[in-house]
This record gives sequence, C-alpha cells and structure tokens, in this order.
Amino acid sequence: MPLPVPDVPASRRLALDCRTLLDHRVGRGVCGCCGALRPRYKRLVDNIFPEDPEDGLVKANMEKLTFYALSAPEKLDRIGAYLSERLSRDVARHRYGYVCIAMEALDQLLMACHCQSINLFVESFLKMVRKLLEADKPNLQILGTNSFVKFANIEEDTPSYHRSYDFFVSRFSEMCHSSYEDPDIRTKIRMAGINGLQGVVRKTVNDDLQSNIWDPQHMDKIVPSLLFNLQCGEGTESRSPSPLQASEKEKESPAELTERCFRELLGRAAYGNIKNAVTPVLMHLDNHSLWEGKTFAVRCFKIIMYSIQSQHSHLVIQQLLGHLDSNSKNSATVRAGIVEVLLEAAAIASSGSVGPTVLEVFNTLLRQLRLSVDYELTGSYDASGNIGTKIIKTHEERQLQEAVIRTIGSFANTLPTYQRSEVMLFIMGKIPVPGVHPSIIMIRPPLQVTTGFQTTNMLTALPNSFLEPLLSFSLMEDPEVRLLVLTILLRVIDRHDNTPKFSRISIISDISVLKLKVDKCSRQDNLFMKKHAQQLYRHIYLACKEQSSGPQHFETLYTLLALISMELANEEVVVDLIRLALALQDLAQTNEESLSVYNRCAVHALSAAYLNLICQLTTVPTFCQHVHEVIEMRQKEVPFLLPEGVFRENPKLPATLDKLEGDVLFQQSKITEVLGGSGYNTDRLATPYIPQFTDEDRLSKRKSIGETVSLQVEMESRNSPEKEERTPAEEITFETLKNAIVDSVGMEEQERERRRQVVEKFQKAPFEEIAAHCGARATLLQSKLNQIFEITIRPPPSPSGTISSGYGQTQSRSVPVYEMKFPDLCVY
Repeated sequence: MPLPVPDVPASRRLALDCRTLLDHRVGRGVCGCCGALRPRYKRLVDNIFPEDPEDGLVKANMEKLTFYALSAPEKLDRIGAYLSERLSRDVARHRYGYVCIAMEALDQLLMACHCQSINLFVESFLKMVRKLLEADKPNLQILGTNSFVKFANIEEDTPSYHRSYDFFVSRFSEMCHSSYEDPDIRTKIRMAGINGLQGVVRKTVNDDLQSNIWDPQHMDKIVPSLLFNLQCGEGTESRSPSPLQASEKEKESPAELTERCFRELLGRAAYGNIKNAVTPVLMHLDNHSLWEGKTFAVRCFKIIMYSIQSQHSHLVIQQLLGHLDSNSKNSATVRAGIVEVLLEAAAIASSGSVGPTVLEVFNTLLRQLRLSVDYELTGSYDASGNIGTKIIKTHEERQLQEAVIRTIGSFANTLPTYQRSEVMLFIMGKIPVPGVHPSIIMIRPPLQVTTGFQTTNMLTALPNSFLEPLLSFSLMEDPEVRLLVLTILLRVIDRHDNTPKFSRISIISDISVLKLKVDKCSRQDNLFMKKHAQQLYRHIYLACKEQSSGPQHFETLYTLLALISMELANEEVVVDLIRLALALQDLAQTNEESLSVYNRCAVHALSAAYLNLICQLTTVPTFCQHVHEVIEMRQKEVPFLLPEGVFRENPKLPATLDKLEGDVLFQQSKITEVLGGSGYNTDRLATPYIPQFTDEDRLSKRKSIGETVSLQVEMESRNSPEKEERTPAEEITFETLKNAIVDSVGMEEQERERRRQVVEKFQKAPFEEIAAHCGARATLLQSKLNQIFEITIRPPPSPSGTISSGYGQTQSRSVPVYEMKFPDLCVY
C-alpha cells in the first residue's frame, strides 16, 4: 500500500521541486531567485571559481568555504563530492584552468581540516587525484601527483580502515618509466612519479591499518622504478643548472631525487623488511646484467649500507652471500661483480656486523674460491665435461679469485682479534691436501686475515691445530707457497711493527739506529715457546735446505729469526737460536743436501746476519767481539758469505765452494766459552743442534692426496693378520720410507692396483668373510693387550705370603684387603 503524500502547499512543493532539479545540475549561470534555493555548501564552492580561470582562486570566497567546513564538519564529505563532480566535468570539457582551481581548493581544505569526518573527504580527494593520474595530459598527471604529495605529508588524526593505495603504487611506478617524446616533459613526469612513490611510502609505512608497503607485490614495483631512474641519471648528474638559474627544487635531477627517495625508503625499513627491500635490487641487477659493470651495483649497495640501520647490515651481507651461491655456475664476471659488492659492503659495515654466522661468511667465500679453481682446472662449469657447456675464461676466473681473497681480508678486518684467530683456524681446516688444488690460491686467504693482526697471547693466536698445518705448507715444493707461509708467521708474531725494519737482510753494525721495540717475554709467550719452539726451529732449518729458495725466502727467514728473538725470547730460546744459526752454518759447510753454490752462500750469509743481530741483543761484549772478527775476516777474504755479497743483482760467486776453515767461520766452542762466562747454559750451547724429523716432514712433499691414501692402504695391508701369516714382518728403515715417497710410474701403478683390490674385496666379499677378517684383527689386538697387562700389572703383595702350586712352584696369592691380618701397631 503506497504511503500517503503529505499535504504540502503548492508554493512550497514547487520550491522543493526546483531545489531537487538544481541539486542535479552543476555550474554557473543559474541566477535570480533559483540560486538562493541551492544548498549553502554548493553556493560557497561555486563562489571560489572566477569567471575567468586565469584569475585564479577567489581567496576571499575560499576563506568563507574553509570557515564553513570547519564550522560544519559534517558537510565536508558533501563539499568533497561536489568538488569532485565539478572537476570530472571540467576534465571532460578540457577546462584545465578550473581543474587547477579545484585541486588548489582541495589542498587548502585538507590542510585546514583534521576532524573525524576527514576520511570521507579524503575518499573524494583520492578519487579526483586518480582521475588526474589517468588523464593523458602530462600537466594533469603532475598536478595530481603534487596534490597527492601534499596529502601524504598530512598526519591524520583518525585511522582509515578501507583506504587502498595499490593503484597509486602502480601508476607512480609507471610514470617513473615514462617514455614521453619531449625530454623535458619526460623528466618532469619521471620526477613526479618518484615524488609520488615517496608520498605513498610516507603515508603507509607507519600505518598498521594500511596494506603493508613492504610486501613483495609493492616492492617489486617501487624498487625497480627507483633503480631505473638512478641508472638513467648516472651520466647526467653533473649537468644540473647552477643555483643562480634555478631554485633548489628545480635544479634537483631525477637521479638525485631518486637517491634521496631510495635512502628514505631504506631508512624506514625494519628488521623484518630488509629482505623484501633488497631482493628486488638483486633481481634488477640480474635482469639487466648490471653485475658485470660493477660500478652501478656497487653504488646501489653503498646507498643501501649507508641508509639502513647499522645493526641490520649483516642481513644485507647474508642476502648477497646467498645470491652468490645461487649464481655459482654463472659467468666469472657476474660472480666477480657480486664479490666486489660484498667487498664494499664489508668495508662500510661496522665492527661485528658480519652477524651471528661469522664462519658461514668465510665458508661461502672459500667455497666460491674452490669452485673457481675447479672451473679453471676443468675448463667448464659442468664437471662431466659435456659438449656444449660454457667455456671458462681463465683470466676472468683469476680476477674472481683475487676479488674473493680481497673480500675475505675485508671481512676479517671487521672482526675482533679472538674471532680472527678462529677464522684463521677455520680457513686452514678448509684448505685441501696439497696437490688437489693450487695451494698458492688456497693459502692466500689466511694471509689476508692476518693483515693488521694484533694479539697479546700467542697460545690463542697460534694454536697447535693451526700451527701444524701451516708449517706443513712451509715444506712444499712451490716456493711461492713457502714464502706466503713465512709471511703469515711474521704477521702473527710481530706485535710491535718491527717487520719493516728487517725488510732487507744485512750486517748492521749498530742496531740502536733501528729503534727496535722490545718487551719482556710474558708467561704466555714462554709457554708457547716451550710447546712449539722446536717445531719452529725445525721448519726454519728445513726451509734453508730448499733448492728453490731465493733472496726473498732468506730475507723472510732472517726477519722471522729476528722477530722470535725480540717477541718470544728468553734465555733458553736465545741459546737455541744461536745453536740453530751454527747448525745452518754446518749445513752450508758440509753440503750433505747437495745445495747449489748460491744457496750455500745464502745460508752462510743468513747465519752471519742473525748472529750479528743476536750478539747485540744479548749485549755480551766478548760474544760481539767474536762475531765482528769473523765478519771482518769474511769481508776481506770471502765477501760472498755475507748478505751484501750474495743478496744483490749479479752476485760474484765462486764456481765451487771448498771447505772453509779458520777465522771465516763462527766457532761453537768459542761462543760457548764467552756466553758461559755470562751465565748461559754451556752444556746446551756446546751441544750441536740436530733437527728431529717427523713423519709430517717426510710426507710433507707428497704431491697428491691419492698417494697419501695409497700409503694408508699399504700400511693397513701390511698390518693385517693374513699378511703377517704369509710373510715375515718387514723392517721399516729410512730407505724403506724414502722408496715409498719416491714418485715413479711403477710405484703409482702398484699402489693403484692394491687400492683397487682392497676396495673390490670389501665390495664383493661375503659378509661372513669381512666379519671374520675384522674379528681376527680384534682378537690379535686383544691378545697383545693381554700380554702387555701381564707384563706391566703385578698383583699386590700379600701379608699372608705365598702358596705352592701343584707343580712345586711358589705363586703369589692375592688376598682381599678385608681378609688381611695387620700388626697391632698398624690398627687404630
């Protein structure tokens, strides 16, 4: 049933009908009494528009509209809707002057009103901005962007639950990639897009009610748009107008604006958002092949590292390491570019910012180093060597290896001393057996870690687990590897920067001119030398026996001896070092190792230079006198036995070095006599130094891991019970071990066949046979142990005496303690 129509006078009904008609019409031109029938907010809005749009906004009427909006905030949404309706019509009719006036009015209302009804007004405002951004005219797009930026800087008092900025992210990102024909207009559009993205970030980054701007769907649009403009402006940064020609805003280039926006975005990133912000950067550099150039990639990550909070730096480094792993089979130039970025990131990162997984950083870099060496050796990224795989360029792999080594050093420089010691130990554990990889490459990471290394405790800086494998490399055939090992030792031992003062080996008449820094040897240093001194002496002695040693090796050995004398020396160490120097003289004199004339002269010179140094450090006048007399005699008769005569270009050496006698040699008996008068241990001084060779020294020059494994298999087969039953035990002599080490084709074939038989036996033999074999070995071991126990363990004496066995022999009887009878004096 229809509702009854209220009884309204005819005049009143006519007025209501006119008002309804006018509510659905916009624009001016309605005059007379009908204009007074329009709502007040519409009349106030209409009055801000002048007859000529070039006259601009009517300010007096705008003030009235603003006062009305503040007085009646419930009308604000209607004002916004009406302005939006007018703007849509003006855009459609290309009346752009009125469009600008409408946007100016909206901006002023936004700045003035912060009431609870602002949300509905904002919806109308965003609708108008969207209308402008969708227009084809660049000026309208820029106008809409500027209004949005002003809106983004307003802090709203009331939250909004239903507002979305997805369109604006997409549209502003599209504007950042504008390809408009006119370059000036194109630049303005791109800068508007950048400003718009900055506004979206400011408006949403701290608003929990808005969609998360850090989501990948948004970051995958925002970050590439910024990087695109940053890259495009690389070559034009310096072409901005001077301050006299443009204002500060106008003279800012797109690249500068982009960098400022990018820094602001990263500066607002929290811990959980770093990954989403950095991942699009990695993808952009991948997609546009920007790693190979390195410059732009380094610039991007410099911005990132300087912009994010310092405690989040390790997250960026971890992402770069993961990206490096994912590109393991990419070209060397790409991997080198990522490593260069890591190098710069490590230099920027503060101390300790490598993060909680310190060793994982070095593990990844070492893995990449080994992969690069593998690629260089095989010539292909595919280990199977299939045809069609990408061919390796050796020089590119070498450049990558150098970059990885520098990066390892850069990361190590950010660590405290105790962590650097752990890193050195970790790296030594990752270095493969000599021969499997080029050792010159794999030994260089520890060298980088020791750069600038300072420690107060040698026991922690050079633990046995690090020192032993390091010294084993000092006996390798490659002279470069030996030199690197000696350099590592110098950097760790030198705690007072004395190394540069011994850069050249020479006879120094007065060491006071060197201004050496010498401290008293600490208790920890004494413990270190007590534990490792003989090991160091032995390797110094063996290093002097190397035929391939050159001037640098002898200079480094001289520096090492000097540093030990100043950093780690006590009275016992000084005596041993003098004995070592005299043993080196005997080595060159007897020439049992068939050294060349140059090497023999070099060893003589090394011994003389060190004895000249140590005699001045001990400050024993008679010792100094003897050393100086021998040096003076050599200068007259055999100058080629001194450093100045050997370590120079084109040294004048004799064809043969006959056995030297007399005053040109240092006499152990004389030195013992003069030092004994000063309280030194004469018994130890009179004993010639003889290095104690170990299995490590004898096996250190094995060329491949296969030979070491073959030796292990051979020793196992010799010790097996079956072998003992068939053949008598073979006596192990020096010649036997020497023959085992000699590299010959026949030996290699025999060892390879023996290994194959052992492997085949364990693969094909029945389980019972293998179990019986292992059981026989266990039984043999147990029987040997029983024999040892019977010999070494005797039953305790018993007060009850002995008992007779059935064969007339006396046998000790073990009586429990509680059954023993003790004298009364022993009981209380």
